[in-house]
Amino acid sequence: MNTFPDTVTSAATTAALRQTPPAALAKHLAASSGACGSSAPHESAKAQVSGAAPYIDDLPELRGTLHAAPILSTVAHGQLHGLNASAALALPGVHAIVSANDVPGDPVLAAFAGDEPVFARDTVQHIGQVMGLVVADSVELARRAARLVQADITALPAILNVQDALAAQSYVLPPVTVARGDAEAALARAPHTLSGTLEVGGQEHFYLEGQVAYALPQEQNQWLIYSSTQHPGEVQHWVAHALGLDNHAVRVECRRLGGGFGGKETQAGHLAVWAAVAAAKVKRPVKLRLDRDDDFLITGKRHPFSYQYTVGFDDTGRLCGLKLMMAAHCGFSADLSGPVADRAIFHADNAYYLQDVAITSYRCKLNTQSHTAFRGFGGPQGMIVTEVILGDIARHLGLDPLAVRLRNLYSDEPLEADAVTRQARQPAHASRAAPPVQLQMHGAPAPARRDTTHYGMQVEGNILQPMLATLAQSAQYLQRLEAISAWNASHSTVKRGIAITPVKFGISFTATLFNQAGALVHVYLDGSVQVNHGGVEMGQGLNTKVAQIVADELGVPLHKVLATASDTSKIPNASATAASAGTDLNGRAAQFAARHVRDNLAAFVGGLDGVGAGAVTFQNGQVFTPKTTRTFDAVVQLAYANRIQLWSDGFYRTPKIHYDKTTLSGRPFYYFAYGAACTEVAIDTLTGENKVLRVDILHDVGRSINPGLDVGQIEGGFVQGMGWLTTEELVWNDKGLLTTHAPSTYKIPTAGDIPAHFKVDLWDAPNTEDNVGGSKAVGEPPFMLAISVFEALRDAVARARSDASVKLNAPATPERVLQALGQS
Repeated sequence: MNTFPDTVTSAATTAALRQTPPAALAKHLAASSGACGSSAPHESAKAQVSGAAPYIDDLPELRGTLHAAPILSTVAHGQLHGLNASAALALPGVHAIVSANDVPGDPVLAAFAGDEPVFARDTVQHIGQVMGLVVADSVELARRAARLVQADITALPAILNVQDALAAQSYVLPPVTVARGDAEAALARAPHTLSGTLEVGGQEHFYLEGQVAYALPQEQNQWLIYSSTQHPGEVQHWVAHALGLDNHAVRVECRRLGGGFGGKETQAGHLAVWAAVAAAKVKRPVKLRLDRDDDFLITGKRHPFSYQYTVGFDDTGRLCGLKLMMAAHCGFSADLSGPVADRAIFHADNAYYLQDVAITSYRCKLNTQSHTAFRGFGGPQGMIVTEVILGDIARHLGLDPLAVRLRNLYSDEPLEADAVTRQARQPAHASRAAPPVQLQMHGAPAPARRDTTHYGMQVEGNILQPMLATLAQSAQYLQRLEAISAWNASHSTVKRGIAITPVKFGISFTATLFNQAGALVHVYLDGSVQVNHGGVEMGQGLNTKVAQIVADELGVPLHKVLATASDTSKIPNASATAASAGTDLNGRAAQFAARHVRDNLAAFVGGLDGVGAGAVTFQNGQVFTPKTTRTFDAVVQLAYANRIQLWSDGFYRTPKIHYDKTTLSGRPFYYFAYGAACTEVAIDTLTGENKVLRVDILHDVGRSINPGLDVGQIEGGFVQGMGWLTTEELVWNDKGLLTTHAPSTYKIPTAGDIPAHFKVDLWDAPNTEDNVGGSKAVGEPPFMLAISVFEALRDAVARARSDASVKLNAPATPERVLQALGQS
């Protein structure tokens, strides 16, 4: 029996939805004349599906390669007295035990906070912390031997939940408060107020390729590291730091990742350091690949968050004031928790103007894995609480949630005079109190319109209102509201809900210095082109897009351009491939490099034909002047014969951005990417089981460089976000052990979770900022479209209860949905 029948749709309609590209995608395809704008296949697609695309564990191993396995703490917090490795060392084929005493350089990792040791030394701080390695002839032997090592640990009290961390003022970094206006006074004046709490769980990255590194000693104390990393430059720095070497002695290469999602931004560095330290001790190449269970226990996740809020609003649902407390569960070290929690503050507004607001963020230290970057980087945790608040306001007032969301959108509507006056009275300043330190920013200069964020950035290129209106119409939102009410009235067990939620996501690294990139473009004598850049291909299609950009800049067919492996010996000091900025940064740098080569060729050809360089054009493998047409290949050969430079570098730094990290104010983002999703769900009121029935998405990617890749990112991001909010539950027991550490207990979405109606349209307008190709970033923003799933589930629960109050935490597992139905 099908408990959750799909939304009524004919078979022909469903087939058409699956086979016909979205209207905007079709327009892109029709209008495309060069490589950019076409849905060129991923450059490695054929190799990947045929098994011919090597990942690090597929690389041929040098003779003498040994394998390492980690020795893990079984205590959440304790004093480490030593390791007894006699049983492990007695096994034939075991070569060495590696511990903190074997680190040649600094025993503390080169992370910015300096709070994490390479290997546990005097204390252990979570179950799964790496105390050392076993190095053996095979990976199986190393893992077996690692389990034989006995650790002498005296247990100490452990902090395992955020309530205890707040009570003990246990923080990895000081709390931060950002405020605009006078939230307390606004709440006192508000016609209505609501208070509540929310718990949102973390998320395992579950990349298909696990964490892996292969360290190879080279001549004269130089090193080659193959690392599955989103940030080769940081791996280079970390390894050099641990080995006591200069950065130039370490070369890091990565051709591709089997998924990263943020989990290989910093934490891949641990694997590389561990493998390199082991290789330095045994003086042989060492490979370290974690199995899935160990990967779960060792590495950090998306930060779980806890919230408390009080909100004031008027009879129309417009926000008057908001006090919000966000507590990030950071784990035992800072890692990237500071910028993650900062971005959560930046995105607490999502798409809405917050007039009088005070947001306090706590970065809590717990005895768990050190949580880290994950797609959205705090943005999802900031947005979801505001969407929950708006949904609650709508139900409290008996209004349609979409109407309340539209009422609060950023716009060019002038502020009321008294609101401007109140905000102007709040001087901008930063103050430091006694420990724990608390930074406080009382607003940027008072805005005159509802178009400025609580951190002082004006929202430009705002398409939120027309985008939501367009989606509501194309998704038949109003008609479906009536149909859902009719369904629920006639069905006692299965209830349905629906929600439309928007996304406004800032694009750039909030740390301004990372918004730079370099690239190299080489043109060879046969007219073929090679491009190398500082970004990392991890399945998102970065290399394909960069090749498309270079092909169009040089006017050559796409197949003539080859993007090669990320390599620190080619592009130094590259930023992480993260913050959705991979194409924005590396694509632009590659474009500039190709442009330098093209300009050299144009000047040369113009000289041959007696015309200005501006009269020379490159298209479809041809070079045109008013007098002559030549093939690109012939021009290259002529240029070489005349000693014209056929290679160049390119450098790009993002313009306009500035950011004061002491006040969390300024313009941290170059632009915003927008999107909206309409999701319909069903819940079984007897079991809590739930299912997504239909999804309609309208998303803003600017002028798409590759619509096929962009639609794939939108679909994948949404499904991953859906998993975060429905099925992917991380559970630590009362000893601090992560009990959901394998696919048997941790459930990511599968093909069966995808609705039959899953429609993606692209908003058809270029980026208003001068970004590469007129495009916009697409890696992270679609993830937050899945908040519509959570809001639709809350809507279904409210309809089933006939009650404005809904207490549902995330992920919305069947157990939690059932509890929400009973409010137990």
